[in-house]
Amino acid sequence: MDKKAKIITVAGKGGVGKTSICACIVRLLVEKYPDKKILAIDADPAVGLSVALGVDVKLTLDDIRMSIVDSVESGETREALELLSEARFRIFDALVEMPGFAFLAIGRPESSGCYCKVNSYLKEVISLLANSFDYVVIDGEAGIEQIQRRVMEKVTHLLLITDQSKKGGQVITTIKNVADELIAYDKIGAIVNRVTNPELAGLMSVPGVELLAFIPADSTFAANDIMGKSVLELDAGSAMLSGVRQALEKMEIL
Repeated sequence: MDKKAKIITVAGKGGVGKTSICACIVRLLVEKYPDKKILAIDADPAVGLSVALGVDVKLTLDDIRMSIVDSVESGETREALELLSEARFRIFDALVEMPGFAFLAIGRPESSGCYCKVNSYLKEVISLLANSFDYVVIDGEAGIEQIQRRVMEKVTHLLLITDQSKKGGQVITTIKNVADELIAYDKIGAIVNRVTNPELAGLMSVPGVELLAFIPADSTFAANDIMGKSVLELDAGSAMLSGVRQALEKMEIL
């Protein structure tokens, strides 16, 4: 990459608070670096990061991709180059500017209408877009293959999220092994979230991955979530924010 943007990808199995932690990362970066350009990318089809950050998404990258695929399949004769050029401009339409950060939603997984040139081009445009930012935070799907296939192949920081279950640990171990084969990353670490028994959580280990923080089950955060408040409204002293801050400091992001 021409510019050394710090690209932080968050991955883990579903239901462990991955998206909430991702939103906390965005908030902490905005607070710490008010003069830096920060991009949040929601690569999860559920588009949960938008809710956690209070973003109203009108257009996703998949909407753009499908409109191009539909025009090709309906027999429109526009040149592929013209279609791809249009996609590049429309990505900026999909960017939502928020106080302190920008937001981009990837949308649904690629399914119907496989138009590989569009898929690879959009990934290339995301990489180019990332060069315009100082920090890029990616909320990934449950796994790493989709990040590599749909977003980008090079990240600087890979942050794995698990709960204190054996299955959660197995999932992030698998993700780490797949990531070693599929993507390039500089640093890797893990957070154990929703800890109810510190002694049991302390028994967890992931080969080759440092456990950066153990975040206790946070009733304040749960109440916030039930009331439909974004992570940006979370109390500054919450266990969730404190734990994420500790992890980011250990990874030398903060």
